[in-house]
Amino acid sequence: MSSNDIRVAIVGATGQTGSKITAITRPSSIHKPAFKELAQRGVEVVAAELKGPEDDLKAILVGVDIVISAIYGGSVMNEIPLINASKSAGVKRYLPCFFATVEPPKGAVKLRDMKEDVLNHIKYIHLPYTVIDVGWWYQVIVPRLPSGRIDYAVVDVTDGIAGEGNVPFALTDLRDIGKYVSLIISDPRTLNRMVLAYTEALTHVEIYDLLESLSGEKLERKYVPPEFIRTKISKILAETPDPAPDSPEFVKLSMYQYWYSCGVRGDNTPDNAKYLGYLTVKELYPNTKWNRLDSYIQEVLDGKAKRVYEHLDL
Repeated sequence: MSSNDIRVAIVGATGQTGSKITAITRPSSIHKPAFKELAQRGVEVVAAELKGPEDDLKAILVGVDIVISAIYGGSVMNEIPLINASKSAGVKRYLPCFFATVEPPKGAVKLRDMKEDVLNHIKYIHLPYTVIDVGWWYQVIVPRLPSGRIDYAVVDVTDGIAGEGNVPFALTDLRDIGKYVSLIISDPRTLNRMVLAYTEALTHVEIYDLLESLSGEKLERKYVPPEFIRTKISKILAETPDPAPDSPEFVKLSMYQYWYSCGVRGDNTPDNAKYLGYLTVKELYPNTKWNRLDSYIQEVLDGKAKRVYEHLDL
């Protein structure tokens, strides 16, 4: 099946994947400007409650080939009715809301634990699936410069360099994810498989070196001992053993766990992904070119980048 023949429904739609797209959103969000813009681009926007009734979701999904969930990560357990409806409607492939860094199935990151529970349900009901993880975004990995000239584009999701900064991790330009997805969903080799869609694998030290080289500025390098991050994680869990997914404690826990997983454990590497059973886009599409980190950094330096998570105080 070519991508031109695929009918795609996206929950948390960006309008970047597939040819005939249905965007599913909550009734309370359907009049937001972002969804009006999607409608103007030819996307069919449909209101539905993810929590059901499942029959209402099924009615929307009849005739849909692929369902892609791109909802807020902490809401992944709300996918269960959508997954059941996808099975009933005859959906040919379901992409659960992964789209993050590589981790082992359980124990490293609580949010990943939740995503694995969703994947287990998909397998339990025999719904065809593809998991896509994308590593760490360029848009949240570039540190600040002493001059402050790139502050407009920087998102502080970590407070320094974990450990010695010599652990590589997979990186991807956020703007390339839709392009990766469009290849993967039309590829029979990726059915019922996990795929790592990434462009480069660099260490924190290499990223700092690259920014220094392109900017001509010397960066302060704050190295954070692994035990400091572990202590932060333990403190959050001691105070709130089971934080609600929409709570500040859950967000903080996720940030520290991702930081430790990627920067200390080395979970988010292409080699570890292969060990865990992932296919990689380097193997699947070896001749396809994507936006490199140095190109993105130059955009930032030229004042042409756009900050992600503009609505959050990060």
